[in-house]
Amino acid sequence: MKLLAPLVALVGALATVICLDDTPADADLVFVNASEVFTLDPQRMTWMQDLRMAYCLYEGLVRWNNDDFSIEAAAATSWTISEDRRTYTFRLRPDARWSNGDPVTAHDFVYSWKRAILPDTAAQYSSLFMVIDGAASFFRWRTEALADFARETAGLGTPQRRDRAQALWDETERRFAATVSLEADDRLTLRVRLARPTPYFLDLVAFGVFCPVHRGTVEGFSRLDPATGRLHQRHGWTKPTHLVGNGPYVLASWRYKRGLYLEANRLYHSPAIVQSPTVACVSIEDINTAVLAFESGRIDWLSDVSTEYQADMLAQRLAYESKHAPRIEAGLAAGRSLDEVLADLPAPGRGERRDIHIFPAFGTDFYSFNCRPHLTDGRDNPFANAGVRRAFVMSVDKNAIVRHVTRLNEPIVTTLIPPGSIPGYRSPNGLGYDPVGARGSLAAAGWADRDGDGIIENERGEPFPVIDLLYSSNGSRYRNISLALRDMWQRELGVRVELRGKETKFFREDLRRGNFMIGRGGWYGDYGDPTTFLDLCRTGNGNNVRGYSSPRVDELLRLADDELDPRARMALLAECERFLVTEEVPMLFLCQYVQLYMYEPGRLTGLSRHPRLTQYLWKMKSRG
Repeated sequence: MKLLAPLVALVGALATVICLDDTPADADLVFVNASEVFTLDPQRMTWMQDLRMAYCLYEGLVRWNNDDFSIEAAAATSWTISEDRRTYTFRLRPDARWSNGDPVTAHDFVYSWKRAILPDTAAQYSSLFMVIDGAASFFRWRTEALADFARETAGLGTPQRRDRAQALWDETERRFAATVSLEADDRLTLRVRLARPTPYFLDLVAFGVFCPVHRGTVEGFSRLDPATGRLHQRHGWTKPTHLVGNGPYVLASWRYKRGLYLEANRLYHSPAIVQSPTVACVSIEDINTAVLAFESGRIDWLSDVSTEYQADMLAQRLAYESKHAPRIEAGLAAGRSLDEVLADLPAPGRGERRDIHIFPAFGTDFYSFNCRPHLTDGRDNPFANAGVRRAFVMSVDKNAIVRHVTRLNEPIVTTLIPPGSIPGYRSPNGLGYDPVGARGSLAAAGWADRDGDGIIENERGEPFPVIDLLYSSNGSRYRNISLALRDMWQRELGVRVELRGKETKFFREDLRRGNFMIGRGGWYGDYGDPTTFLDLCRTGNGNNVRGYSSPRVDELLRLADDELDPRARMALLAECERFLVTEEVPMLFLCQYVQLYMYEPGRLTGLSRHPRLTQYLWKMKSRG
């Protein structure tokens, strides 16, 4: 049986090479996405692999410089901001064209953003658009109107329901125009009024879900559903024969579980930025097969290396760097990039490699405490007490976890926001490893070994409840981390911990219902502002699965929402995070996420090393 796995992987790799040979033509850049592309509709996108395609096929008003994440012009040439910081006026490029030759207009952006705001679209990121004045009230109105439609038309025939659906849609169009402060002043001028000053609004606008879609094409696949009154939008317009984009590439082919093929858009206004005229995105479900396919030499970039043996691959990279340390140090001192230096070194020897690369990401790996007063079975919840939570945080040796459990040596953190990841924001210091202090905090919270029998009890003599530690069972990472946490807490605090692994779907459902005491968590920031993390702790936030609520946190976030001075605003947010990570600790922060890529230094250029890890395929070029 041990011989079977390598054989299967080899067969898979050969099949992949055959698949690569079956692409429409030899692509200038070939890469493997982390997962299958789910949708090419920008308003419906949520996954990194989908958003990577958004930045190829579409172009928003602005984009990030993905090296430093400053804002650059894209479909808009310029923009102005009103004195009260609430009105943004964008001037569009007059030479911007859709891939079918139609001009790109301000009306296209109004239509596209309206799609994201409509509950009919079921967009995961519709909340980002609620910073626009009137968007939230319009969303609520439409949601209620659709519920009323379902109730009031029950029992009516299809013709009557169709007429009622059309009448409701006509009213929806009127309501949107009257309620939502988003309008095209003329063909090339878009004006947006925000509900309140939002310092990171341009950062939001650069996000892929704010890209425009071609109205005529999308409407050809849309109709009102007489059964529900909703605008039903079929996905056929995203297929190669129909998709019309305004980005640097057009979609030449898309075959399910085979991949996509992109070609440079001949009507794109700035063709000189496109470094690879053609791009092949290959789908390979098994990561081990993907690694073997990369090593066959036909793939330029593997965008996610989540193998079980990734730590061993990194050890081989470290062996290579150690062997050539003097030359690497000299090259870096001369101002050369690490990739440039590595490319000029001798080929790796046995037990060495230089094609694996690790990047800190804009995300934090953590475990959540259930902060509700009672558990789902009605019992008192000990983790409703912040002193208990602090004890469990201080009794965790994070260095041991990243060195001996994950073996990736991720940067350990004591804060929710990855330190240094947001310009102008200075992270506070959180709680470190302090087992003695942890036991003191637990005792101060009312839990101690009162009779010397090794059992932690409260004042009534009741033992600390057996801790339900919930984790997602896909892969071994969180099982191994959970085992380590269990051992640390049992050793340092004298509590009992039981592990409960569940498949992702059921794991998430238990988190949502609050059916856990401690649960595996994690978060990647969506935009470059502290609130993309801190909002997780707002009372009532949809991602606040911990049930955590603090008037002080809510007030600090509210004050930051209204603060116009950038430094004062960042100070408020830093105080909010300090309070969270030193006093309240609704989460146990473990480490900053990392991303592993495979590419050969010197062969591939154009990759960003910024923690937000947004990669523009049009900037990338293979010299292979």
